[in-house]
Amino acid sequence: MSALFQPYTLRSLTIPNRAWMAPMCQYSAEASGPGAGAPTDWHFAHYAARATGGTGLILVEATAVAPEGRISPADVGIWNDTQVEAFRRITRFVKSQGTTVGIQLAHAGRKASTDRPWKGGGPVGADDHGWQPLAPSPLPFDEGHAVPDELTTAEIEEIVGQFAAAARRALDAGFEIAEIHGAHGYLIGEFLSPHTNHRTDEYGGSFENRTRFPLRVVDAVRAVWPDELPLFFRISATDWLDEGGWTADDTVRFAALLQEHGIDLLDVSSGGNAPRVTIPTGPGYQVPFAARVRAETWLPVAAVGMITDAEQAEKIIANGEADAVLLGRELLRNPSWARHAARELGGEIRVPEQYLRSV
Repeated sequence: MSALFQPYTLRSLTIPNRAWMAPMCQYSAEASGPGAGAPTDWHFAHYAARATGGTGLILVEATAVAPEGRISPADVGIWNDTQVEAFRRITRFVKSQGTTVGIQLAHAGRKASTDRPWKGGGPVGADDHGWQPLAPSPLPFDEGHAVPDELTTAEIEEIVGQFAAAARRALDAGFEIAEIHGAHGYLIGEFLSPHTNHRTDEYGGSFENRTRFPLRVVDAVRAVWPDELPLFFRISATDWLDEGGWTADDTVRFAALLQEHGIDLLDVSSGGNAPRVTIPTGPGYQVPFAARVRAETWLPVAAVGMITDAEQAEKIIANGEADAVLLGRELLRNPSWARHAARELGGEIRVPEQYLRSV
């Protein structure tokens, strides 16, 4: 039996296989008006294709908990009921195909108010629906980027509440898993790393202080997320900085705390907190970070990063390096990757009746 196509149970939820879709922003929502931040027909078609393709779990892209938490004005959000209703259409269809559906709850912090990547990804101003970014410390992400406003303790408290409110709406929208986005240099990751957190109050300085806000968010979301449903956390295992950044050792230490606070699985990525950092990429280059967390803690993990072929994914699961694999660009290239992999590995997978002639 293929390890990749064995079901996986977390709490009361059983995911049909271990080939999962990583959250990937589509930058395809309306920027303003009554439909701002709501998923569109593009989002429906995008996620529906991966569900009919046999993906075990789809994690919907970074979804902002507040308007100023978007990476770009074209990001989706879940801060109002219009967005909830639009997401219901997606979750109903994805679940009808036997695929589990989750959502990544996010706040972009100092990396907010930027343009779509295919338009350069640079900062946008008020004339282009932009806004003033927020961050733990007034440190711009890069040259030419706005200096973010340093969050007050009252504003930190408000954002914790925004994550909890977003989780309630996500449940109402039909999602079965919530993932808290703590990776890639966005707000939660900015608090974690000494590279971006220069605060001198209770939210900065020591490891305990830098993890305080992330753990408060976890606690707030876990308090409103049903006990029977899983809660994930995405982390950048390292900033890839020679000094002064978040490290793999920090990740292992933090992973144990996350499990104590009710996180069921760590989604292990890396980087994104500093520009122009040299990252030694290659097939499965982030898998060792996930494997280390799995070996040194009791927390389940998902591995991501240049996982592209069936045999590679199978070995990661069979060797105990991760409990699941998350595919990104490969699922953009091939929405039916999971069905093709099942055929190659001899795994069992659900095929829509309309597509049975393709088996």
